[in-house]
Amino acid sequence: MPKKNAEEKPIGVVTHYFGGINVVIVKFNTSIKVGETIHFRGATTDFSEKIKSMQYDHKDIEGAKKGQEVGIKVGDKAREGDEVFLEK
Repeated sequence: MPKKNAEEKPIGVVTHYFGGINVVIVKFNTSIKVGETIHFRGATTDFSEKIKSMQYDHKDIEGAKKGQEVGIKVGDKAREGDEVFLEK
């Protein structure tokens, strides 16, 4: 289990989770690309996921810009309000 790093700042927040299709909607406050690994953390959430694909407006994209809300397929359950961190 990764230790919480004091200077680690969230790069986004989960705004919605679709359980039937295991997709989270994340609003990022920085740019992010497919292939990077992100960590979801919340009250009952703690898992990492390598971004295999992301979608914006139902179209595949290679990266998200600051302020953009994108859908990312995940293998675990996330919840609204969970923070998203970039794994180094």
